[in-house]
Amino acid sequence: MIKYLSIILIIIITVLSFNTNERITIPDEALRLRIIANSNSDYDQDIKKQVKSVLEKKVYNVLNGAENISDARTIINNNLNDIDKSVYQTLKNKNYELGYKLNFGYNYFPEKQFMGVTYKEGYYESLLVTLGAGEGDNWWCVLFPPLCLLEAEESTEVEYKFFIKELIDKYL
Repeated sequence: MIKYLSIILIIIITVLSFNTNERITIPDEALRLRIIANSNSDYDQDIKKQVKSVLEKKVYNVLNGAENISDARTIINNNLNDIDKSVYQTLKNKNYELGYKLNFGYNYFPEKQFMGVTYKEGYYESLLVTLGAGEGDNWWCVLFPPLCLLEAEESTEVEYKFFIKELIDKYL
């Protein structure tokens, strides 16, 4: 019994000693997608969500065959016109008249905290859509490797779990 309590105590100390706000850098061989809303009004945030939904599906379909970062870059570049048309058509269908900008290259990302992880700010290779003045909240994810695109395909949330914490939750 003492052996089991000692093991549990060691596990608890280990879990508590980890810093959950550790800075994590997404690898250089990643491509991101970022959509910035015109403003934080409900209307502008809804437009951002509509564009996000369309682009997740569109980009998932075009990147489906990408085996590495070089393939993904080439595929995105070869499909920029189609991606642009998808954004244009989505905005036209919503009678959105404030315009937008589409850029594939190195774009600025602010620091972001998500699920206890802090992602560093910086310039990252990405597909950026700026709606209107681009002064609203943004949404971003990783296109390649296809982390956010898995959600578009499966339409389920991706949940990250910590194995030791699961053990503690299970047995305590």
